[in-house]
Amino acid sequence: MKYITITTDQQLVFAETPVPELSADECLIRVKAIGVNRADILQRQGKYPAPKGESTILGLEVCGDIVACGSGVIDWKINDKVFGLVAGGGYAEYVVIKSSQLFCLPAIFTDQQGAGFAETFLTAYQSLFSIARLKAKQSVLIHAGASGVGCAAIALAKAKDCFVVVTAGSEEKCQACLTLGADVAINYHQNSFEQWQKAHAPEGFNVIIDVVGGDYLQKNINVAAVDGHLVILSILQGRYCEKVDMGKMLAKRISITASTLRNRSNNYKAELVADFKEDFGKLLGEGQLLPVIDTCYPWQNADKAHQRMLENSNIGKLVLTV
Repeated sequence: MKYITITTDQQLVFAETPVPELSADECLIRVKAIGVNRADILQRQGKYPAPKGESTILGLEVCGDIVACGSGVIDWKINDKVFGLVAGGGYAEYVVIKSSQLFCLPAIFTDQQGAGFAETFLTAYQSLFSIARLKAKQSVLIHAGASGVGCAAIALAKAKDCFVVVTAGSEEKCQACLTLGADVAINYHQNSFEQWQKAHAPEGFNVIIDVVGGDYLQKNINVAAVDGHLVILSILQGRYCEKVDMGKMLAKRISITASTLRNRSNNYKAELVADFKEDFGKLLGEGQLLPVIDTCYPWQNADKAHQRMLENSNIGKLVLTV
């Protein structure tokens, strides 16, 4: 099969490798579309290697057709249209996926929408509900609201009738977030979300989703509610915060969790998928949860997709079609 590999100078080129072999609890998928994630770029740069024992090929989520099932698979069959998570191996014509981590592609979904769903919505679901225990009608602050995870988090939080505030880096991105249902969108180049919170939401935010890191840690503590939860998913602005007011953390009883999804165990991911289906499966099947697709590229143009993400130009997901 063809797949995309990384050269020693970090270029993306096609190569060939054997089709992966199935385990008893896996399905072999003929890939039609691939979701692009920032983890792909970090791996390409040598900063985020694949978990031990997983494929070193780029790609964390795919959509396609089942062409073979392992001996222990009972819930899926050949020709089923599916999408799901992988810990690696997505940038290829074929990939194996644990059957417990598969979703049925809704009839109204395109392959591209399927490829853009799993990583973003499961990350958002994990952050909001599995970790932060978000309840209906609570308040949420989502940084990078126009990112793939940000768009998914808006949709899930609004499905629970929460008050959602986002930050984004342009008026276009702010408007996109408002269109998706966010109640307030703050352009961080023009306004301070800390000042907005003081003026308009003095009780603070129950849940904060952050991909920025750096000095946003203290800023997030400043705007958190009593018993608030801060979930850190990435560190785009840096690994370190020079000063942290732990007294304010104690006074507010803030919970801070740093989380990734890729290196979680298969059992954890299976349980997460099952929980998501129980809580939001009906909305997914009815087409009320849709990933926001920014741009689809032929997989020959994977480098262009990576470049667009590096430039922070995208609103929603970037997808490669095979």
